[in-house]
Amino acid sequence: MTASSLALILFLAGIAPAGGTEPPAILSEIGFDQKLGQAVPPDLAFRDEGGRPVRLGDYFGRKPVVLNLVYFDCPMLCTVSLSGLASALDVLSFTAGREFELVTISFDPREKPARAAAAKKVHLERYSRPGAEGGWHFLTGDKEAIDRLTRAVGFRYVWDEETKQFAHPAGLLVLTPEGRIARYLFGIEYAPKDLRLALVEAGAGRVGTPFDQVLLYCFKYDPHRGRYSAQILNLVRLGAGLTVLALGALILTLRRRENDQALAQPAVQGS
Repeated sequence: MTASSLALILFLAGIAPAGGTEPPAILSEIGFDQKLGQAVPPDLAFRDEGGRPVRLGDYFGRKPVVLNLVYFDCPMLCTVSLSGLASALDVLSFTAGREFELVTISFDPREKPARAAAAKKVHLERYSRPGAEGGWHFLTGDKEAIDRLTRAVGFRYVWDEETKQFAHPAGLLVLTPEGRIARYLFGIEYAPKDLRLALVEAGAGRVGTPFDQVLLYCFKYDPHRGRYSAQILNLVRLGAGLTVLALGALILTLRRRENDQALAQPAVQGS
């Protein structure tokens, strides 16, 4: 995550000083330590929004998984981040529960399933896609499970005594169906294109279309920025290839038309 993105996130969270230029010391204590390719422990025990015991591995196995860490009583940052996620999901043609699982976990062990259920109700009203209710899961857990999860995914956060809030980064993780970390997407708003490409890559052919594979040729994941950037050379190559194909198709069409016209002309009778 870039320093400017992190500073903006902290400002929105009310942690950055109002008029100072010195970054708060707490900056060094929070962030994402990327652990691409690492497996997330499937045995971590939580409770879903209905109070039912679940394990994180219950959501692994068939589809990519979008995982985000928040706390439901967060006064601003988490709400903004979840709203940004819902906005991206609205545009995305993939649906939670169909092409991927979406798992939102509170990292505050004081929060219980009733609070998770209230949060799910609010955000499903924003993301009103049919079938999404069964694909977006809101979990709470004890400190041991939360600590193991945050260490596994490199999520660093601290309690800020001055503001009486958690200071934490904002972002998403996209996991493979087997539960390995494939991509991090940083920030409080998420480009639908980035989310789609991350799911296609994490799904390794299980989701997406041939056109998505073309997009992956033209866009490359940037782990430092947590987003996909255009590959200009590949775009030029693709454009050149499409131009050659178009010219070839045009030549074939013209040749075929000439042949058809030649066959349609009456034969010249000899005298």
